[in-house]
Amino acid sequence: MLKQFHQKKCFFIPLITDIKLIYQNKDLWLKNPNKRVSLLGMSGLGKTRLSNILQSKFQWFHYSVDYRIGTRYLGEHIVDNFKEEAMKNSFLRGLLLSDSIYISSNLTFNDLSPLSSYLGAPGDTNLGGLELDMYIERQRQHREAEISSVLDTKKFIEKSTKIYGYNNFVCDTSGSICEVVNPLDPSDPLLNHLSTNTLILLIKGNPTHNEELIKRFAENPKPIYYNENFLHKKWNAYTKLNSIPEHKVHPEKFALYCFEDLLRHRAPIYDKIAQNWGITLQANEVSEVRDEKDFLDLISNNLFRNNH
Repeated sequence: MLKQFHQKKCFFIPLITDIKLIYQNKDLWLKNPNKRVSLLGMSGLGKTRLSNILQSKFQWFHYSVDYRIGTRYLGEHIVDNFKEEAMKNSFLRGLLLSDSIYISSNLTFNDLSPLSSYLGAPGDTNLGGLELDMYIERQRQHREAEISSVLDTKKFIEKSTKIYGYNNFVCDTSGSICEVVNPLDPSDPLLNHLSTNTLILLIKGNPTHNEELIKRFAENPKPIYYNENFLHKKWNAYTKLNSIPEHKVHPEKFALYCFEDLLRHRAPIYDKIAQNWGITLQANEVSEVRDEKDFLDLISNNLFRNNH
């Protein structure tokens, strides 16, 4: 889907002008009893924090795409990975084979460690890395799981109303959604799905936020879903730069090597999503939201700006 977007002449393609927001202006937003939004942006800019604030008083249904990926679509893969590791231990192996113990994933909205542990990082297996072929296979699994999870949004909007009686809905997307859409394609299935059913809100950071994200990542590198072309480019560059074979790549050092370029790679894609399919919220403004009223006012102000 992203091939067209990443072509060198993509900046000649005009913005999409026939996409209509589901709330056209401030008045329609405030008067509508059913408020439905999707939060987009890099991990660490406040999507889940904001979702938790909205959900905390049971006024908003919180749909987490990452949670859906890790439970519905990759849940069995994650647990099987746990079992494979447990089978390497003679004590646990015997208990597993006799069904004396039960292994499961305790993934939550605020702790995605089981999903992260499955995705892993490419590099030296002695340092906890994965062979590149296995890593790419899991990346592809994640891609398909993310696409399916985003396309489940409407289903959960309907469930949230029918089963739980929620009027309002927030979709907390994965930080890698920009890698599985083409914001310049009016027929993009994921962006069409989200924009038809929700108001797309991009949380955009500034250079200071980027510095903080880089610092935070350096202190605690986490597995990431990469565009496959980006991954191969960085992998080849890293092994050549350090004159090392693939099986000697340090997993965490490679992740750090990629991260700053990853931010630069994703930023223009996110910007095009907001320009063509939604509106932009500044991360500084989002960080000041303390309750539902703050959030409603923030959207009202930005919808007003969007139409003036």
